[in-house]
Amino acid sequence: MASIHFLLSQNQPSLLLLSSKLLHHSPLLSSHRHCIHPRVSLTISNQSQQRLDSKTEVSDVPLLSCSEAIERLKTFRESIKGKQQYLAMYSSIFGGITTDPAAMVIPMDDHMVHRGHGVFDTAAIIDGYLYELDQHLDRFLRSASLSKIDPPFDRGSIRKILIQTVSASKCRKGSLRYWLSAGPGDFQLSPSGCHQSSLYAIVIQDLLPAPLNSRGVKVVTSSIPIKPPQFATAKSVNYLPNVLSKVEAEEVGAFAGIWLDSDGFVAEGPNMNVAFVTKQKELIMPHFDKILSGCTAKRVLTLAECLVKEGKLQGIRVRNVTVDEGKKADEMMLIGSGILIYPVVQWDEQVIGDGKEGPVTEALFNLIVEDMKSGPSTVRIPVSY
Repeated sequence: MASIHFLLSQNQPSLLLLSSKLLHHSPLLSSHRHCIHPRVSLTISNQSQQRLDSKTEVSDVPLLSCSEAIERLKTFRESIKGKQQYLAMYSSIFGGITTDPAAMVIPMDDHMVHRGHGVFDTAAIIDGYLYELDQHLDRFLRSASLSKIDPPFDRGSIRKILIQTVSASKCRKGSLRYWLSAGPGDFQLSPSGCHQSSLYAIVIQDLLPAPLNSRGVKVVTSSIPIKPPQFATAKSVNYLPNVLSKVEAEEVGAFAGIWLDSDGFVAEGPNMNVAFVTKQKELIMPHFDKILSGCTAKRVLTLAECLVKEGKLQGIRVRNVTVDEGKKADEMMLIGSGILIYPVVQWDEQVIGDGKEGPVTEALFNLIVEDMKSGPSTVRIPVSY
């Protein structure tokens, strides 16, 4: 969600959100703030101070009409030279689809914004097909149920809206992201004052599937507290721990942090699952009971069965994985819809295997890419443009 700037509602010009960063502030996480590693807190504090010192001073704030604000929003959008292009957005607030990035807005009083009461999911767009839309949509609605959000439409209607949004975007390669929130209404803690839950969707043009990083990436054990299972198993917008875990890893030159669960077993990354290939050529992956159930990870487990038939794997198991076992594995990989599969060649100071991309990781990457481009109708939904 951090890639979307929520700007202005024409009907409620006083309700502005000029930065989507607020979506990652979660009241559910306040109890863990004392657990953040001191080094991380100090680094963040120093960086924040440097940014504040470099800010431009503002002496006079203009009072804008609705039309003037909209024109400024258009200018702002046109000035952004980001890697991602936003091609279409659906909002149940205005009950339709827009292709103007300046109009891709949500109200500031939406409880997803100021209370983190919302869920989201995604689906890749490959060659004019939506990949695993139904699987992601099922998880999306489960997350909404866990978060006590009653969708404004039934499943079939939501599915049609998502497909129509992709159709309006004309995008044939990119990603579809969508959210359910408790909706706008007020700034109270309880959603009881919300008028109705809200559905949002946006189509992003990017470079999926990501190319395999054959050199591999480095990961570190995250010191940021993992979410408890009740929150980790729902794909909510409460991503502050995920963000801090990613930042912590990047500060030491790593790609991502690896979370451990409350019992010390390997859990997941900030937005990807983890898998290993043991020396006995067994593909192992942590249980999904305490972490997010990865749609891509589950699909990889299914596709990996052909590697067992070919003799490249001796077996596939979902079970508890210790840190020692993971670090001594022949191969380690990160799996997620945004990265597909990345080989991990170093975890903390431990080199994984021979320090190079492994053959099983490469084979699984090729299988998932092939599945995205020519898989069965159960995972590929055609879009009519």
